[in-house]
Amino acid sequence: MSLSVFGLAFAAQAQTPDLGPNVTIFSPATPRAEMQKKVDETYALERHNEFGAERHAIFFLPGDYHLNLPVGFYTEVAGLGATPDATHLTGDIYAEPASRDNNATTTFWRSIENLAVTPSNDLMEWAVSQAAPMRRLHVMGSLTLHVHQGWASGGWISDTVVDGRVDSGPQQQWISRNTEWKSWTGSNWNMVFVGAMQAPRGDWPNPAFTRVDRTPLELEKPYLVADDAMHWRIVVPSLAKNTIGTSWYHRNTASARSIPFSDVYIASSDHDSAASMNAQLAAGKSLLLTPGNYELTEPLRVMHPNTVVLGLGFATLKPTHGTAAIETADVDGIDIAGLLIDAGLQQSPVLVQVGPRNSNGQHGDHPIALHDVFFRVGGAGAGSADVNLEINSHGTIIDHTWIWRADHGKGVGWTQNLSNTGLLVNGDDVTVYGLFVEHHQRFQVQWNGERGRTYFYQSEIPYDPPTQAAYTSASGVEGWAAYKVADAVKQHEAWGVGVYSVFHNPDVFLTHAFEVPKTPGVRFHDMVTVCLLTNGGLRHIIDDTGEPTKCAPGRIDPKLTEFPTAQ
Repeated sequence: MSLSVFGLAFAAQAQTPDLGPNVTIFSPATPRAEMQKKVDETYALERHNEFGAERHAIFFLPGDYHLNLPVGFYTEVAGLGATPDATHLTGDIYAEPASRDNNATTTFWRSIENLAVTPSNDLMEWAVSQAAPMRRLHVMGSLTLHVHQGWASGGWISDTVVDGRVDSGPQQQWISRNTEWKSWTGSNWNMVFVGAMQAPRGDWPNPAFTRVDRTPLELEKPYLVADDAMHWRIVVPSLAKNTIGTSWYHRNTASARSIPFSDVYIASSDHDSAASMNAQLAAGKSLLLTPGNYELTEPLRVMHPNTVVLGLGFATLKPTHGTAAIETADVDGIDIAGLLIDAGLQQSPVLVQVGPRNSNGQHGDHPIALHDVFFRVGGAGAGSADVNLEINSHGTIIDHTWIWRADHGKGVGWTQNLSNTGLLVNGDDVTVYGLFVEHHQRFQVQWNGERGRTYFYQSEIPYDPPTQAAYTSASGVEGWAAYKVADAVKQHEAWGVGVYSVFHNPDVFLTHAFEVPKTPGVRFHDMVTVCLLTNGGLRHIIDDTGEPTKCAPGRIDPKLTEFPTAQ
């Protein structure tokens, strides 16, 4: 491998890890024109590259920069300082709509983190939809999540400070976790604020704001740091409880641990196989996957406690022999982050399995965690899976995921990209922030474990059932609920949840958006259902409660504040 390093002295280059040709590292000494040329070349490739194979990461060593930085598909932009303010960029850093008429509903798979940004004209534009996280950012100005009121279907902000206001505009839904800003404007179907210091005023359903004052379990995503001596490490934040605001701006994060690169194996899709990566994992190394597409003949097996598997530039794992892409042991502190999991042509029973079936470990203050782990079945090509993500380990934390059976692209159709279930939870005490699950052919989410908690849920049920007969789960029950809590579960809770239908064929309906046992310990807060286009719809919001949707013209989006409802 060779590394694109700009503006570094020879002595520093000698200590720079080889992260491959798809990682660009800028220093403050890099000439501005040289930086801009590289950024523009990357964006020209990735601007409309929705299902392309290219992957990129652009990193900035601590210091000050001036440039225009658009962020395209499969591009990660990040600072390498110990705090976001250590790396300061002046200029326009933005994500623009991927479709015509300022439509950002397909602006996916890009990220920005660990930077301070002073935007031109005091306004940063980040018009995105699913799988486009903004983390650990300091926006020294205001932020808009749309362009000229164009449609968008986002999104995620966490551990971020915005000095000015945030304008969500026509964004359909959004989750903001552990954030700080001067003000928030805009609401549509489902806006969720968890641990936000200045969550907007107003109550569900008008406006559609859900506020959870404190984040019960905050575990931030691991990130890279390079110091002045070019010593590189992965910083792994520690678990914090009942938090509000960002981890780095007002609170002490000294308890974070560091993994030196001497304990990290740097993988490349050019020369690494599943076997070579598993050998390093078995030896106790953490794994850093450089940008690329990794075809796996066997699962990556993460067996040791406190192992980090961190992808750069949307590193993509694709099983080729009908296996999982990742399997973990039921041990403390595993962290998997920054990956896109692509289903292969041969159907996988499960794509990522966290803990074996019947796991019984109690992980306390050292839970297994997944951050920005995204799934795709079809779209880039034919692929199939039964279950995408299966959680068996108790106490697991999921911190933002999009689990997507493709509704467009290649290899897409009711009998082509087969996928029954997006998320299957068997473990107890599992917590999920930012759960996006779409278009699977049976239950989008099936939750069997006790004391589960979901903070924000967005789901479109499948577009393409050919008939009601093909989309019927039981006698008298049309379709499969978008969120199923098992009948035996005694305790479960969810906040800010929305289910939408976009049926392409006529006379197809879903009886229940949410299907749950009738017990006082199972509680849902702030629910919405929406029928888009003109076909079919949803009969009830949760079990047999809630009015039916009305499609266009004259669309009606039923809402429900509490379930069970007050008697």
